[in-house]
Amino acid sequence: MPAILLITGRPGPNPLPPLTLLPHDVTVRSPADQVLTDSSGVDVVVVDARDDLVAAKTICQLFGSAGIVVPRLAILAEGGLAVYSSDWSCADFILDGAGPAEYDVRLRVLAAPPESNPETITVGGLVIDEAAYSVTLDGEGLELTYTEFELLKYLALHPGRVFSRDHLLVEVWGRDYYGGTRTVDVHVRRLRAKLGPEHESLIGTVRNVGYRFALRPS
Repeated sequence: MPAILLITGRPGPNPLPPLTLLPHDVTVRSPADQVLTDSSGVDVVVVDARDDLVAAKTICQLFGSAGIVVPRLAILAEGGLAVYSSDWSCADFILDGAGPAEYDVRLRVLAAPPESNPETITVGGLVIDEAAYSVTLDGEGLELTYTEFELLKYLALHPGRVFSRDHLLVEVWGRDYYGGTRTVDVHVRRLRAKLGPEHESLIGTVRNVGYRFALRPS
């Protein structure tokens, strides 16, 4: 069941009726909220462009400029088709008036993870072998603790996605872990130290949001 962030300027508890008929987990925010932070951990961002095309386009491009690659779906009125283009940095769009079934299929397609080999993750010179529980960088093995390995693997499985510290605690440490989010910062620092100065930027910091795995070191 995809987790959806709906960004809309329309007030009220039901700004987009078709979504209320679907079993998705929907969080509603206004354009004035901290939408980059709120996007942490969601599968799709839905941007309502029915009333303000300029504001909606700005929000979509804001995600792109911040390096947040959560797929975005724009909702357009028919008149908005004349100005919609690839520079909105959206993965797809849907016309106002579409029914729940069309929303469902578009959201499920956008939320589906890319096909990959779950046992080996390769990014540049970094190779994470889940079966062997080993990590090599430019052919040299890295000595990682269990938690460091799991954190690196989780981030690398979602390149470009930004995750909050709270989200990482749940996914890597588990729901039963009672420590604070500072432990995430500590483990990130240790991972960066082991990656070395040439590759430490593979784990990027998004200010006021969390961490993401860069597609390439900067």
